Amino acid sequence: MQSSISLSLSSPSTIRRSDCSAAVSNANVNSLTPRSLRFCGLRREAFDFKSLNSSLSTHFQSSTTRRFCSNRIAASLGGNGAPSKAFDYDLVIIGAGVGGHGAALHAVEKGLKTAIIEGDVVGGTCVNRGCVPSKALLAVSGRMRELQNEQHMKSFGLQVAAAGYDRQGVADHANNLASKIRSNLTNSMKALGVDILTGFGTILGPQKVKYGDTVITAKDIIIATGSVPSVPKGIEVDGKTVITSDHALKLESIPQWIAIVGSGYIGLEFSDVYTALGSEVTFVEALDQLMPGFDPEIGKLAQRVLINPRKIDYHTGVFASKITPAKDGKPVTIELIDAKTKELKDTLEVDAALIATGRAPFTQGLGLENINVQTQRGFVPVDERMCVIDANGELVPHLYCIGDANGKMMLAHAASAQGISVVEQVTGKDHILNHLSIPAACFTHPEISMVGLTEPQAREKAEKEGFEIGIAKTSFKANTKALAENEGEGLAKLIYRPDNGEILGVHIFGMHAADLIHEASNAIAMGTRIQDIKFAVHAHPTLSEVIDELFKAAKVKANTSSPVAESVAA
Repeated sequence: MQSSISLSLSSPSTIRRSDCSAAVSNANVNSLTPRSLRFCGLRREAFDFKSLNSSLSTHFQSSTTRRFCSNRIAASLGGNGAPSKAFDYDLVIIGAGVGGHGAALHAVEKGLKTAIIEGDVVGGTCVNRGCVPSKALLAVSGRMRELQNEQHMKSFGLQVAAAGYDRQGVADHANNLASKIRSNLTNSMKALGVDILTGFGTILGPQKVKYGDTVITAKDIIIATGSVPSVPKGIEVDGKTVITSDHALKLESIPQWIAIVGSGYIGLEFSDVYTALGSEVTFVEALDQLMPGFDPEIGKLAQRVLINPRKIDYHTGVFASKITPAKDGKPVTIELIDAKTKELKDTLEVDAALIATGRAPFTQGLGLENINVQTQRGFVPVDERMCVIDANGELVPHLYCIGDANGKMMLAHAASAQGISVVEQVTGKDHILNHLSIPAACFTHPEISMVGLTEPQAREKAEKEGFEIGIAKTSFKANTKALAENEGEGLAKLIYRPDNGEILGVHIFGMHAADLIHEASNAIAMGTRIQDIKFAVHAHPTLSEVIDELFKAAKVKANTSSPVAESVAA
């Protein structure tokens, strides 16, 4: 299950660098050539390498140091290396979710002696209570929808008896998948020599962590504690009839009528599951339209396909101010108030209510007060390199925070990417992750995926910076593979700059959209322009041709494409 996305487009605030940041030798900085730089989505032509190298040389003739977030650690390849003599570990990670796991594996690859502390179970929210078990439930809902669609099956010449399901069998499928992935993550860390320490991690002071009754030291520390379901005030969760996604994934019951509070990723995916299994769904959304986080055009199409034909109704522009669980034969009651006037508008009586209003960072009890760090709405403040910022605006030496706990982008793969970026930092390579290149997906049927800016965001940026934007679209109805699958309902949308071919955003609604988005996200990450990527060859007939046609449909004014490479003799 995807968590909510929180992606700030504003410029980063000015942060005063801590004097405890480490010095990197002149020799190390001289190795910072164009070839070794990690661009992370920044366009190469944005840098004048000749002047860059010249300025670096001039600067370091007068100054032999450069400030980074942390010391460069001499790393040997292979194995969980020996730590510096002054510390128990080179790196300690608090939280063994997807973000912590990604950081740990990359750290070992870099030769760092690494430990990971987990107070619950390995895998965190994603593996145990989020994106992994939810995909098992969605796999079931997808097959149920196909089997229940008599017209769809007849179009293939197939005759299928009435489809049914075993609730416990479906629940077991989700639980077994989570268990298998959790075991895989645990074994992968053990195989590489990562020390898995059991207990709740608390920061006692600089480079010092406690778990259980044991205190350890580390040259660098990463906070990766993730998030928990966010439950607004006035809502009483009993875990049976008023539930969060944590409870819903256990699939202990299939209510006849369930209200879902929130129409983001979590709410949409559960509506797909519940309606496929026979439930009626009512959405309660505080904003004036459903799916407010999506590109408006994609959201409108998704509503026409995912909401309107199904047993779903909705209330928009209202808050669920009070929800009372079912008790003594009485149903769940939901009081709805106007989001603007706060006046009571309606009262719903349903069999169950799912609270899908997003997630809150799990940062309590970390001991942040011991290092003068104050959370902001529960999130740990960080800079663009994931370095933690204290209450005075100074960087806390050797301390980082990744994933949901910092709130930059609440997605499991974003947490992993941030963790890998931090490891690059602590091993001496300056690395900044471009969050606009990180894709997101909603695994409904059909799927929704996106990367970069929505059209309103792109237009706001264009107006502010003084450039025009272009829009290109392609339909799945023109794709041979989609038509062969009788899945022609879908749209791909490209937002770009006609003056230079820069890709600003790509949004897809259709079959396997979650898989198709990566060509666009990788193009943004690598700084590839439309005039270059349109020469890429795609196998026929495949769904990837939707993206091929999308890039070919763009009209770029600038003739700045790279020359087509000469063919290589076979």
